[in-house]
Amino acid sequence: MIKQLLTSIAWDVDYLIIDTPPGTSDEHISVMENMRSASVLGAVLVTTPQMVAVADVTREISFCRRTGINILGIIENMSGFVCPNCSECSNIFATGGGEQLADRAKVPFLGRVPIDPSLVRCTEEGLNYLDKFANSPVSQVYHSVVNKLLGNEAQEMEVEN
Repeated sequence: MIKQLLTSIAWDVDYLIIDTPPGTSDEHISVMENMRSASVLGAVLVTTPQMVAVADVTREISFCRRTGINILGIIENMSGFVCPNCSECSNIFATGGGEQLADRAKVPFLGRVPIDPSLVRCTEEGLNYLDKFANSPVSQVYHSVVNKLLGNEAQEMEVEN
């Protein structure tokens, strides 16, 4: 299915984001084998702050390096919980695992995305969260991550030219 998705569709996009399961599975190998002919800028790795998730992404970093995939950065997802009443962010899980991993791997840390029930509601209702909650902590993180990635892309293009 992955091969069919990646090779039989004429993708006319600036960016194609492929969300794969955690770890290094057959899905990752299949994606890479079928993306070899495409011009891939790299991978953004996502972890949650807990050590078990960080260990999975550590293996993913090794996979990327062995297969020559540029790592654009690491995002720490589910990093705290945004209260729907007061908008305060509380760390209900561990915190900082993603940033520590980025430091150890010497790759950019792109940001921490807290859990926000409003994001879930928007997703389920087909609404654009970034428009509806433009000033939320999560929207600010998303904008920051995109700006960092676009900065990385501009640097990549300068190196190629």
